[in-house]
Amino acid sequence: MRYLILTYYQKPNGQIDEVVSVAKNLKSRDYQTSSVILDFKQLKVIQATMNGQTVPKDFNKIAEYYYQFHKNTIDRLFAENGYEVIKEKSDVQNTSEEHNPS
Repeated sequence: MRYLILTYYQKPNGQIDEVVSVAKNLKSRDYQTSSVILDFKQLKVIQATMNGQTVPKDFNKIAEYYYQFHKNTIDRLFAENGYEVIKEKSDVQNTSEEHNPS
């Protein structure tokens, strides 16, 4: 997979739903309905709007923001596109403690 696609829908009660998908190719529907499209092969922002307002197309900032909510998906996209995911020392330590409880 190459693209991370995020689409937001507002429900009649005012709540906003987020739909996250990944794709190998983009469709015209993706451009029309999606709020955020990130290209993990070229590490660039294809589209980024929030509430109808265009936001700065800084790939690192946007990917970092969504990483806190979609860590596994973003790790997989980086790996599948040939980028190494480097975990912080505290993440590695926490992971090893979970697998080897004292």
